[in-house]
Amino acid sequence: MSSPPPTEIVCAHSPDSDDAFMFYGLATKKIRSRILTIRHVLEDIETLNRKATQGLYELTAISFHAYPYVADKYVLMSGGASVGDGYGPLVVSSHPMQPEDLKGRRIAIPGTMTTAFLALKLFEPDFEHVVTPFDQIIASVKEQKVDAGLIIHEGQLTYGDSGLFNVLDLGKWFKAKYQLPLPLGANAMRRNLPEDVKAECAKLLRESIQYSLDHREEALNYAMQFARDLDTTLAEQFVGMYVNHYTIDGGDVVPRAAQKLLDLGFEAGLIPHRITVEVAS
Repeated sequence: MSSPPPTEIVCAHSPDSDDAFMFYGLATKKIRSRILTIRHVLEDIETLNRKATQGLYELTAISFHAYPYVADKYVLMSGGASVGDGYGPLVVSSHPMQPEDLKGRRIAIPGTMTTAFLALKLFEPDFEHVVTPFDQIIASVKEQKVDAGLIIHEGQLTYGDSGLFNVLDLGKWFKAKYQLPLPLGANAMRRNLPEDVKAECAKLLRESIQYSLDHREEALNYAMQFARDLDTTLAEQFVGMYVNHYTIDGGDVVPRAAQKLLDLGFEAGLIPHRITVEVAS
């Protein structure tokens, strides 16, 4: 008697070099499953956050800031987190500014559900945000359409090429203030998946990340096609920033940091209800 055909699972993540590196093993079928096939969907993180509120994809990348809005539908996975340990999203401007100068300014942000936006609101509640596609923020700052811009992804390494100035590193601020890394992005799976499928998804994600770390050069070569004009050295630096020991397994540090971040958000009135961070075992 033949076994049933594999179940297709949609895995949605952002088209970035760190995610491409992380999912290399699965995307190229170096890592396979007997019971699942994985179809990859690539969308920017704010789009993924919005779609997660509808429970659209079985597996999805989300911002930790989005978790309180999707926790009824998704549970966090222990693997796949993007964490800034003493570094993170940057606020940049077209001329030198001090962090305290951000008060009351117009600041381009990559989306209101991003963790970067939550962290900036915790640092400085009083500013006018202008939602801008993440890959257009540097240009908006350079053209002085806004006073400053909140940059995520590879722009954290390339903003200087546009003559911009670093005003604030939110990961550095969070680490100094709370002695914790800043948890930025997570992978989550739908709560209504069968238990064996959840366990298989968690195993596949860990194996894919480990495969890339064990075969770094070939995984980096694959990720370069998603690196948005970074040279190899910068792409490797960026991947190294956000695919690290926390990514394989966040242990107790990442959930603790996420709990702190979301508690702060609730206490500041930025998140409507208190949430308990839940990570699938």
